[in-house]
Amino acid sequence: MQRILSTQLPAHVGRTVRIAGWVHRRRLLKSVAFLIVRDAAGLSQVVVTDPAVRAALEKLTEETVVEVTAMVVANPTAPAGVELTDPTVRPLGPAAVPPPFDLYRPTLTATLPTQLDHAPTALRHPTRSAALRISAAAVAGFRATLDARDFVEIHTPKVVGSSTESGANVFALDWFGRPAYLAQSPQFYKQLMVGVFERVYEVGPVFRAEPHDTVRHLAQYTSLDVELGFVADHRDVMAVLRATLAGMLAGVADRAGAAMMTLGIGLPEVPAEIPAVHFTEALRIAGAPADEPDLAPAHERALGEWARAEHGSDFLFVTGYPMAKRPFYTHPDPRRPAYSNGFDLLFRGMELVTGGQRLHRYEDYLAALAARGEPVEPYAGYVDAFRHGMPPHGGFAIGLERFVARLTGAANVREVTAFPRDLHRLTP
Repeated sequence: MQRILSTQLPAHVGRTVRIAGWVHRRRLLKSVAFLIVRDAAGLSQVVVTDPAVRAALEKLTEETVVEVTAMVVANPTAPAGVELTDPTVRPLGPAAVPPPFDLYRPTLTATLPTQLDHAPTALRHPTRSAALRISAAAVAGFRATLDARDFVEIHTPKVVGSSTESGANVFALDWFGRPAYLAQSPQFYKQLMVGVFERVYEVGPVFRAEPHDTVRHLAQYTSLDVELGFVADHRDVMAVLRATLAGMLAGVADRAGAAMMTLGIGLPEVPAEIPAVHFTEALRIAGAPADEPDLAPAHERALGEWARAEHGSDFLFVTGYPMAKRPFYTHPDPRRPAYSNGFDLLFRGMELVTGGQRLHRYEDYLAALAARGEPVEPYAGYVDAFRHGMPPHGGFAIGLERFVARLTGAANVREVTAFPRDLHRLTP
């Protein structure tokens, strides 16, 4: 008899089936006992009236893996409208040691550090696994949207020979006796691959050795990177980003509807045209000094409230960041060279995406490095490619964990990360 999942039970009413999963909860009443079995799809309710089966059930512990063979009976009050009766229950392993928290309760009452210390079992809780399902669905939507627009998925090195990719601190390691570093970004590689495929994307880890101990930062996170050639300016990149976000949310709606119901959330609407303000205007809206070089988290929150109040949008582009705060490869605004053709996208008052137009002429790279007092040699392998013809191009990067945290309303990105790596945590 082939095993079926809990969601398939309604199609088998009146038939004997085999299910398997974890003991989610036991309810031992005077005249009847209920066994709730959890599998990857959801919960099944097993009704136990036979004294021998009940006696065996009493010896089981929560999280023990079991197999149940039973009759499917309609019951509107049971999960999915069905329950299993006259069961045979067979453990598929020894009785499990219960975790230090109850997984059958609607919410996990353990503190977040305790959950993270026991992540392999905490992630079994429906609310924790639901966030990861939403994450997976968002990535599927990301890929599907870009594939439909003739982007090619690439895979770039995560160990690099120099620490020149961004302004972030790096993790150093030994590479067969030579110094090497964990990649802070696929930025250089995705630009070079525009010279091959014109349109590329990547889903992969990036590493930032910055001592941030906040609810929005991780030392390793998943970056959804995009780069495209033959753009007029950063607005072409912003248009692709808008379509990508809409596709990611469509992917969540299509693939993770049950997970959304578990968390009690809905999806925001991506406007046909996301509102945009120039950096100088953003400072004014946020009540920041006119000479402020960047937006602080408090400024981002104020801008998020403004976007919601003025435009009914959870999303807001801030364009034209000062060149002094952007990487050397950023293309300046031809009309206002002190400002860039770069942007951030705020999602519900938090920076989610950084992007913009890049330089594409070799001479411009030499000038940009010289203006910052940096030698060309550490960037030689990257800059040299621009001698051989590169189109005007640009791109962006989305932080996956931050996206899911904002979408689900999680207060901390660690709540939506399976095994977070940060300033303090390297296990499990």
